[in-house]
Amino acid sequence: MTTLFLSHEACLKHENSHAHPERPDRLRAIEKVLSHGLFESLTREKAPKGKIKHVALAHPKNYIELIKNARPEDGYVYIDPDTCLNKHSWKAIMVSVGAATHAVDKVMQGAHKNAFLAMRPPGHHAETTRAMGFCIFNNAAIAAHYARKAHGAERVAVVDFDVHHGNGTQDIFWSDKNLFYGSTHEMPLFPGTGALSETGVGNIWNAPLRAGDGGEKFKQAMQERVLPALKNFAPDLLIISAGFDAHKNDPLANMMLEPQDFGWVTQELLDLAEKQCNGRVISVLEGGYNLESLAQSVGVHVQHLIKAAG
Repeated sequence: MTTLFLSHEACLKHENSHAHPERPDRLRAIEKVLSHGLFESLTREKAPKGKIKHVALAHPKNYIELIKNARPEDGYVYIDPDTCLNKHSWKAIMVSVGAATHAVDKVMQGAHKNAFLAMRPPGHHAETTRAMGFCIFNNAAIAAHYARKAHGAERVAVVDFDVHHGNGTQDIFWSDKNLFYGSTHEMPLFPGTGALSETGVGNIWNAPLRAGDGGEKFKQAMQERVLPALKNFAPDLLIISAGFDAHKNDPLANMMLEPQDFGWVTQELLDLAEKQCNGRVISVLEGGYNLESLAQSVGVHVQHLIKAAG
């Protein structure tokens, strides 16, 4: 059994605007670190193009058409104050969807133990009918719905350790007791959601942290709130919204995590998944905007995935 690694060159051509933090160099930094011999056992594949019908599992068709038709021939179109499209964005968006569904197929069929998706644009801020925060379609939510429709998964969980709350995933999961969303994130911070009081139908488990919090507070939030709830939920598939912008050097937030903290939470999630869903884990890249700390943190994260697969 191996870890599946999915990427696509189209994701390097999507740009928000000049000097935007969510930039193609993020993927180049990841590719560079994963070219090291430590990662030679990865099964590397080019992500296939996704299908509109699978996007429609999480987003209505009129919203999908709105995004498809908004792409410009030249320059940029803003669909949110922080989020742009260029002429290459649609292909990047759709191969990111394809990566999500392809990873679900391979992991649910047992071809791979787990998967890491180095794709962009990210997705966890994309609500049912709204793009925001660099995100357009919600890849983690699409993967969760697809796992249920295509593979009969009854319960699917998303755990999100991005420093920004995944309001989009929470919105899409809000009323479905068989979809779990657990999140650690800095508050107050964009997008302003993620309070303890936001619980959906008992399936939403937010664990807000404060500016300046480091590894110990992060571990406490996971151990006392998110992980016990996830264990009780007993998922058939675990999806990780893997954002690495809680790193102490990230420019868009104020938390103090180190790469080893991302390694710790990765291993905790893998251990739980091994006991509850035969180790079926799909990790979807979200945030992380300091290139060096992003590369280091992804490297640690993927090493744990490889070890679990072996």
